Amino acid sequence: MTKILMVCLGNICRSPLAEGILKSKLPAEDFQVDSAGTASYHIGSAPDKRSVAVAKKHGLNISNLKGRQFEVSDFDTFDIIYVMDESNYQNVLKLARNEEDENKVKFILNEVYPNKNFDVPDPYYGGDEGFQNVYNMLDEACTKIAQDLTSS
Repeated sequence: MTKILMVCLGNICRSPLAEGILKSKLPAEDFQVDSAGTASYHIGSAPDKRSVAVAKKHGLNISNLKGRQFEVSDFDTFDIIYVMDESNYQNVLKLARNEEDENKVKFILNEVYPNKNFDVPDPYYGGDEGFQNVYNMLDEACTKIAQDLTSS
């Protein structure tokens, strides 16, 4: 089973959306998808209501997810760790114990724009449109990830 972790700052906006989107595109018997945040602000919290709403609009239910903080043991559990932005990338790499850990960490948008290290913008302080834009970016990246993982 391939295990994939999505990581953003608080684990209430981008990474739960990415988790829900990718889960919907992969067979559950072959893949495990989870999410976490680099900060501890929202441990145990449900996703932001705007993330829940945009997911629901696209037929996904992420309302049952709970925020958690990324921890060193995630390097042992997960095969691939996708981060949403440069700050997440640096925060996760700070916890890496070796090159093997570091090699698991990837920018999610590099799946669509190789080697560009583009950020998925944090929609938290914006309006509903920001959440739709983030959904669109993540959906495109997750479609590519799913195609690559299921064709190999």
